[in-house]
Amino acid sequence: MLSLKLPRLFSINQVPKVFHEHSIIFGYRHPRSTATDCLFSLFQLTNETVNIWTHFLPTWYFLWNLLALSYTLDFWNEAYTWPFLVYMLSSCIYPFTSSCAHTFSSMSTRARHICFFFDYGALSLYSLGSATVYAAYIMPDRWINTPFHKWFTTIAVFNTIICTALSCYSRLGMPFINYNRSIVERSPELDHPNLSKVLRIVAFAYPYFFDNIPLFYRLFLCSGEGCAHNETVPIHYRHVALAFLTCFLFVTHLPERLAPGRFDYIGHSHQLFHICAIIGTHFQMEAIIMDMTLRHSWLSLHAPLPSFMGTIGALGFALVLNLLIIALFSLALYWTPKLPELRYEYLNEKFKADEDATPRFLTRLVKRPRVLKE
Repeated sequence: MLSLKLPRLFSINQVPKVFHEHSIIFGYRHPRSTATDCLFSLFQLTNETVNIWTHFLPTWYFLWNLLALSYTLDFWNEAYTWPFLVYMLSSCIYPFTSSCAHTFSSMSTRARHICFFFDYGALSLYSLGSATVYAAYIMPDRWINTPFHKWFTTIAVFNTIICTALSCYSRLGMPFINYNRSIVERSPELDHPNLSKVLRIVAFAYPYFFDNIPLFYRLFLCSGEGCAHNETVPIHYRHVALAFLTCFLFVTHLPERLAPGRFDYIGHSHQLFHICAIIGTHFQMEAIIMDMTLRHSWLSLHAPLPSFMGTIGALGFALVLNLLIIALFSLALYWTPKLPELRYEYLNEKFKADEDATPRFLTRLVKRPRVLKE
């Protein structure tokens, strides 16, 4: 009988620190996994499996919605639908890119950085997609044709550059030669993890808050006529609530920080973060479709039609810029010196004094074997 041997899993003390996840003790894949091993891990319960599937399956859900709507909306000839097309494309790109990043991030240290560079770039494109539809359909009536409305998408393109560059910098790895001639991986993420976390939060929070200025005004500040209050308001509230819950989970690392080792495979914050983000995107999509339909007549009379360069052209331009930024950061990983004797024995000694590597009550459960070669 044929049998399939799944790749072995490791504990936090058996992999280089760059692979460590906060309060996740077990379930790590080999830090030099092959592409085949990574694909096999899709069907093996690791600390990344649920992360992968919670974004891979929704990709097909959003793609199915895009294809279904293409039969009722004339994306080819009707300029009014172009912002929605940009949004749906970005909503398909970001979960697919994230699932690929989590799948292949264990192939090497450099591969891990590059995978998440693409993940950050996809998220920044999603923020641009959101800004594009918000400028076209969500903007309050009284803000239509104001300078803020006219420059909204242009500023959003600039924000994507900031988002991708800042988030990539927050995890850029650079080899460092110490006095013992040992080479270890150094980066803002390793040397200053709190600063790295703050940089990454700012990189994604800033575009989100900018994109949602029109929506926040409609929901929380606007009163009287010109606010575009309609049946979409309750759905917008759900999206906003889930967005803040997503941010809360990303920042706090709950619930795993309360019980390290208990939520390694199912239930840790990154999985919950993925689920909340996807459900929030679903409600956002539903609200946008309703606003696009309900406000069509009024917007057609009072607002200019979306232009190609302000929608599809802006997405293409931002895509090129993001790929350029990702390429520059990726090349920086290969421009740094690398000696053939690159090993992690130094890290193995460093783990002895690292209080964050394994909580005290788990040190008896987890033996500290030699750290794997990268």
